[in-house]
Amino acid sequence: MTGLDLSAQMLAHRHLRLARPGGGGARRGKGGCPVELKRLRALLARGLGSSAADWSELQTVYGWVHRAAVVLENPTGLAGAGVRQQYADLVAEMAAGQDALGTLGPAVAHFRKVTVSYEPGLFHCSDVPDLPRTNNDLEQYFGAARYQERRATGRKQATPGLVIRGAVRMVASLATRAQPFRAAELRPTDCAQWQQLRSTVDARHEARRAQLRFRRQPDAYLG
Repeated sequence: MTGLDLSAQMLAHRHLRLARPGGGGARRGKGGCPVELKRLRALLARGLGSSAADWSELQTVYGWVHRAAVVLENPTGLAGAGVRQQYADLVAEMAAGQDALGTLGPAVAHFRKVTVSYEPGLFHCSDVPDLPRTNNDLEQYFGAARYQERRATGRKQATPGLVIRGAVRMVASLATRAQPFRAAELRPTDCAQWQQLRSTVDARHEARRAQLRFRRQPDAYLG
């Protein structure tokens, strides 16, 4: 018995248990199997048959994606440089075998392109203890910050201050949840980086003020 036959029988058994008494169930063909399940089995067989020629390529691509997930999970506890090298070797292997994948070649090319765009921040979690590895983990922290903001202000949407100074306030909120800081620890250690951050925040403030001036006096602002 094939896996497809077993799946069809399981669906048929479930259908029989859920069918209402009194003839309210699905139509039955020979052998007691509902006609709808026979149609479903035929559709599955047709789909599997039409994609059989691509299974070898699908298996190769799935193996690459699975290996990428294992490398990023870093079960052996390598430093960021080691994880980066393993991942680079895998991406190079994908690039070398991409042309032999037929219709799946563009998908592999897209995967490599996305990897390049994410690479600058992809391996910090292997060097920084307790740094969340995925966006889903980070979203928990952002959700907690939004919840605290709603409790403090009563607003469901983000406040203008959070939008403008989010790069500072969000980091401060997350950092103080992990540990308390003394006054000496808050002193900037890299003045150039601190000044660059202040310049970025000031530019956002100026953009916000320009929007306000335009709303109040659009003709004067544009003139």
